[in-house]
Amino acid sequence: MTGRIRLWSGYVLFFYVTTHLLNHALGLISLRVLEAGRTWFVFIWHNPIGQTVLYGALLTHFFLALWSLYRRRTLRLSRWEWAQWILGASIVPLGTLHVVGTRLAHELYDVQAGYPWVLGSLLVSDWTATVRQFSLPLVVWLHACIGLHFAWRLRPWYRRWLPVLYAGALLVPIAGIAGAGIALRDVAEFAQRPGFLEELFARARVPTADQIATLYSISYALQFTALGLLAALLVARPLRTLWERRAGVVHLSYGDRRTVSHATGLTVLEMSRSAGIPHASVCGGRGRCSTCRIRVGGEDRGKLLPPSPEEQKVLSRVGAPENVRLACQLRPPPGRYRVTPLLPASAGPVEAYRRQPLAHGGERYVAILFADLRGFTSISEGKLPYDVVFLLNRYFRATGQAIEAAGGRVDKFIGDGVMAIFGLNDDPQAACRQALDAARRMALALDDLNEALSGDLDLPLRIGIGLHAGSAIVGEMGYERAAQITAIGDTVNTASRLEALTKELAVELVVSEELLDRAGIDLPAAPRHDVEIRGRQGRLAVRAFKKAVDLTAMS
Repeated sequence: MTGRIRLWSGYVLFFYVTTHLLNHALGLISLRVLEAGRTWFVFIWHNPIGQTVLYGALLTHFFLALWSLYRRRTLRLSRWEWAQWILGASIVPLGTLHVVGTRLAHELYDVQAGYPWVLGSLLVSDWTATVRQFSLPLVVWLHACIGLHFAWRLRPWYRRWLPVLYAGALLVPIAGIAGAGIALRDVAEFAQRPGFLEELFARARVPTADQIATLYSISYALQFTALGLLAALLVARPLRTLWERRAGVVHLSYGDRRTVSHATGLTVLEMSRSAGIPHASVCGGRGRCSTCRIRVGGEDRGKLLPPSPEEQKVLSRVGAPENVRLACQLRPPPGRYRVTPLLPASAGPVEAYRRQPLAHGGERYVAILFADLRGFTSISEGKLPYDVVFLLNRYFRATGQAIEAAGGRVDKFIGDGVMAIFGLNDDPQAACRQALDAARRMALALDDLNEALSGDLDLPLRIGIGLHAGSAIVGEMGYERAAQITAIGDTVNTASRLEALTKELAVELVVSEELLDRAGIDLPAAPRHDVEIRGRQGRLAVRAFKKAVDLTAMS
């Protein structure tokens, strides 16, 4: 909840800064238009409601930022996080003098804090005042853009709108600063006239020297107050750590002989960062992306509190089992735990979108299809490499489209063969029927391909297909970018053996009776064989089909 409040207070401040910079941009037209546009800016923000919302958001954002810094158990931050914090801290000294010199001066001394007063005061001040005024909107804008990027980059629409947002992030501050600069130049030209600045300051009701000194004193007091709060926060952090050690110590084992021990109260992600262990966290530990998820084990796993509703929402989105938690949200009590990060430290936003429930691993009844081209080595002999690649890609496209049209998922292409899985999101009967339908569609697609390539092939392409169904271990396997949902186990090995059996039986398709029974289909006309499968005990009953197109379409 505090994170959401901090984000929405940031939205209010970002809208204020945007309208302020757009008002500045009117200076590109003329000083008169710039001042006229301020009428709308004042109408939005200088009424009781607008001021309450604005200053309420400002104070809320400031104190929640301090609270966020206090809650962090380690200051090991990414470069972007450090940039955002440094820019945010720079806003305090740059912004307090501007706010005090405009809004507070108006409230205390009835100063007409419009553009004539601000621009005129810059002309009579030293160059540091100009640098400070023009750097303030740039610092605020960069701080806001980094925050919005972290808040939005996990949204599905963000990548689509990124070019437009990037253009706006460049054009708005450039137009605003350029407009203010041209307005300052115009005022400097007018100031060459005798008595212009005196008349301008008289209309603006410039405060006296004593009043200006008072305003500076208020500005410095606010800055020292903010600095004192920051110092108190930094002192409180180690005191809190000493206090929390009284409650016990958490021991985390990461495998590979890496063990981390820390006082209770930290999240697992904070412990990883404190120990210098690379750990994925796209959202920066805000509990949104799920890339920091871990599998938790160990003798004290039963002590863990259940996930909060916010954490459970993210875990449900990625289909996480009971022993998987978000490292950025899990604060384990004293004890010993075994922690296994499930994503590589280099994981990016793409991994955060994955919602396949089986990614973490589980047992599921699936149908497996293996197919392989027959005699492709002899067919490819004498052909140019370009022709071989072209032919294989045509074959892969035809078989892949047939599998997907039947409701399956192409798992991988292996040389000139293919493996497909059915039943990742369907019941066993539907999975087996889909596998049979895919075999039929593949045979038809191969006939069409042979006809299309008849002028380029001396011999038609032939295929062998093996189908089997049963329980298999399904999950996301591989390494970093090469990881994908796949299946392993006896069912997969058996389907591969049945595909090889098509050579011995001189047929196009071999199907296990296990798959046919699950599909609810009886095909007594197909020859039945009891075969031995290497690595499997007992014999397996299968049916052989001379042509896969002999299968009737499944309803």
